[in-house]
Amino acid sequence: MKKLIDYINKHVLVKLTSLKTVLVVVKILAGILTSKAIALVIGPVGFALIGNLENFVSAFHNIALLGSYKTVVKYVGRFKDDAKLLSKTLSTVFYVGFLTTILVSMLCYLNAETINSFIFPKYNNYAYVIQIFAIALPFYAVNMYSFSIMSGFGKYKSMCHINIIGQLLSVSIALVLIYQSKIDGALISVVISESLIFLITLVGIFNRRSLAPSIQVKNISYDILKKMWPISIMALLSAVLLPLIALCIRSYIIDNLGYKEAGLWEAMNRISRYYLMFVTSIVGMSILSRLSKINNINKFKEEILIYYKTLIPILVVGFMVVYFLRSSIVSLVFTTEFKPVEGLFIWQLLGDFIRILAVMIAYHFLAKKMFWHYILTELFLVVMLYITSVYFIDIFDGVKGAVFAHFVSYLMYFGIISLLLWGPLFRIDANETSLKNE
Repeated sequence: MKKLIDYINKHVLVKLTSLKTVLVVVKILAGILTSKAIALVIGPVGFALIGNLENFVSAFHNIALLGSYKTVVKYVGRFKDDAKLLSKTLSTVFYVGFLTTILVSMLCYLNAETINSFIFPKYNNYAYVIQIFAIALPFYAVNMYSFSIMSGFGKYKSMCHINIIGQLLSVSIALVLIYQSKIDGALISVVISESLIFLITLVGIFNRRSLAPSIQVKNISYDILKKMWPISIMALLSAVLLPLIALCIRSYIIDNLGYKEAGLWEAMNRISRYYLMFVTSIVGMSILSRLSKINNINKFKEEILIYYKTLIPILVVGFMVVYFLRSSIVSLVFTTEFKPVEGLFIWQLLGDFIRILAVMIAYHFLAKKMFWHYILTELFLVVMLYITSVYFIDIFDGVKGAVFAHFVSYLMYFGIISLLLWGPLFRIDANETSLKNE
């Protein structure tokens, strides 16, 4: 027990007091305030529309960036003291990213009507929102590339301060837009909120304006691009497919059960997102960097077991508290109209519990650049999420089938990645003590 407490003090509580955790708390509070406003002013139908738009925006944000954020952070950090390689990295990222972002923006703007029909079934008057998103997208891309450069140079405090101010600005504008224009205002806030942070990031860009001469067309490097793309594709896959699958599941609920039921499912997802944001930020801050340094099977197994022994009791207690307080949580975040959401908690919590356990093991794929392991398991997950959702929604004849499918899918996902890492996790072979770094 003493070892457990020492571990929590050393690896968890330190993270909880960090500025990054303050940012996570601000994001959660901003999300709760926005959700309450939507619930009061618009209701469940609004959540269904907004949920679909948020999934679309999230996917296309990542497509525009080519999933390169963490890759840029890594290579800028590695080459920050080498002017030549840094110039090649920044030039490659900037010009390739600029071209991709412009293409995605033009695609969205010119096909706004078609995208509107896909995102908002039975609602044909929000194409202008897609066009606003297309115009705002380049500002989002510049903002994220600026963040990645600042992060590569270790300017974490500046980034957190900018993000905190940006979150406060975004939620303030969102609340005003929702109050004045209801659903239209809420949808507009979704497509511009992330881009608004660009106004704050300008300060950070001016502080790094000395890097501008390093960004030149002649310094674009195919070798740099070749090194970056596997990690970028790994990051891009789940960042694009998971939101799009969620959009497809919600659209299926809309077609078969109606907008209100889809809104209730989105409300449950939002609550899940808030507590998972807190948990995954702590896990992500600690486990990924530690696993990337491990090249020994026994140490890998030991590290995973330590995390499980440490976090599982905390998760169990935390999730039980969430479950028993579900009525109060729904009342706090939404309104009495969302009371049916209380019946969705059990399977959502169980699914999220398994999800966290699975992600902790799956981090090994990212840490060791196990490209095909990661790609295939992520594809398996998204396919199963959709298939099981359709199947169980029909069986349960209600939105409860979607949260039960969430549990079943992540249980299968956990089983698959456990089998793939069966040796490192459950077997100790004295003749094979190293982990291959693919």
